[in-house]
Amino acid sequence: MSTTETGTDTNTDTSTDIAVAVDTITLPEDALDPYVTHAPTRRWLTGPGLPADSGLLTFAALCEDGLWRLRTVAESVGDPARLPADLRDQLVIGALRDAAGAETESVLLDGATGEVSTTYVLHDRPDLMDRLPLAPSLRTLTDFVAATDEMAARRGRFASYEGRFGPKAVTAMSRQLLTLFEEGVDGEVPPFWKMAALIRPLALVAGPPADSELTLDLPGRLLDQEFGLGRVMRFEDVDFPAALAHEPTRRFLRETGLPEDGRLFQLDTDVPLPTLAEYYEDERPDVLTADQLPDGADHLIRLGHLAEDNSLVVDGVTGAILDWSEPDATLYALNTDVSTLAFTLWLLHRERTIDESLSHELTAEAYDQLATTMTQTLATIDPTGSTSGDEWHYWTEMFQDEAGGVL
Repeated sequence: MSTTETGTDTNTDTSTDIAVAVDTITLPEDALDPYVTHAPTRRWLTGPGLPADSGLLTFAALCEDGLWRLRTVAESVGDPARLPADLRDQLVIGALRDAAGAETESVLLDGATGEVSTTYVLHDRPDLMDRLPLAPSLRTLTDFVAATDEMAARRGRFASYEGRFGPKAVTAMSRQLLTLFEEGVDGEVPPFWKMAALIRPLALVAGPPADSELTLDLPGRLLDQEFGLGRVMRFEDVDFPAALAHEPTRRFLRETGLPEDGRLFQLDTDVPLPTLAEYYEDERPDVLTADQLPDGADHLIRLGHLAEDNSLVVDGVTGAILDWSEPDATLYALNTDVSTLAFTLWLLHRERTIDESLSHELTAEAYDQLATTMTQTLATIDPTGSTSGDEWHYWTEMFQDEAGGVL
C-alpha cells in the first residue's frame, strides 16, 4: 500500500495493491482483474478514485487483514449457494454509516455495469438479501457524496447558505440538492439521496439565538404552522412549579411553547406542571416509592408522556431535557434543552408530512436508511445521546422502530 500525504514523504509497500491519498482511494489496473470489466469504472478507480472518508459512508471494506483487495458478496457470506443470483458477483467496496460512525448496509459495485447499490449482508440468511440502488456509477456516487458534504458544511456549491436559517433557506437548499441529484441520475433519484435532499436540510430551520442561553432560536410560529393553530400550548408563570428555576426554559415555554401531541410525546396539559416526585405521589402512588425515584426528583419537572412508560422531564436547575424510564428506573439524556426538544418534535412531524406527500415512498422502500438519516440530522443540531452508541437513547430507538411505524 502506498500512503501519500501532501508535504510528507511517500511510504511504499509493494505487498499491497491500493494507493491511499489523504482524501482518495485509488487502485492499480492489475488489482481490478478479474472483477471489474466495465471500462469507465476501471478508469474511475485508477484515476479520481473514491473518497477515503465521509460521514455518509466508508470504503474500509476494501481493506482486510491489512491488505487491500476486492471481494464479492459470495466471498462474504457463509453459504454463497443460497444467495440470489444477482448478488453473488457484486463487489463489496464499502458501507453506509450511522450517526455514531458505525457501518450499516454494505455498498456494492457491479463490476460489469458500474452500478452501485446497497445491501444488508445476512450471513445466516443470504437467501433474504436484496439490493437497493445507490448510484448509476462511481462518478455519480462521488459527486453526490461531495454535494451532500458541501450542503452540510455550507461550502462549495452551498456556500451561499452560510448564516442563513429558516423555512425559506431549507426549501431553497433542498430544491438545489434534489435538482443536482435528479440531473446526476437522469431519472428517479434513489431513496438514500432523496432523503439527503428532503430531510438533511431541515437542520437549517433554526439558528443559534443571539443570547446563547438555549441552543436554537426557532422561527416565530414555526410550531403553529407545522402542528396547527390551537395545538401548541404556551404556559403561564402560574403553571410552573418553583423548582423550575431555569429562566430560559420558562421563557421558551411561555413564548414558543410545545405541541400537545408530538406523536412520540404527549404534553402534560394538566397544569401546574408537577415535579417527578409530585407526579408519583399524586398520580402513581402504587407504582414507585420516593426512594425508587432518581436523586433530585423534586427538581425534575414532568412535561409529559413518552412511549413505553417513559416520562419527559426537564431539570429545573440546568434546563436539560431527560427521559425518565419507569421500567428501568433510570434517567437518560434526551435533548440538550427545550429548544432542541421542540426541533426534534418538529423534525418528526415534518418527516411524516414529507413521506405522506411521496405516498410513503421513503418508509416503504428504505426504512433503515430513513432512520439513519433522521438520527444524523438530529445529531447535527443536538448530539445528546444520539451518537455515543454507549447507552439507550429514546429518539434513536424510536426512529429505528420500523414495526411500530414511528416514521
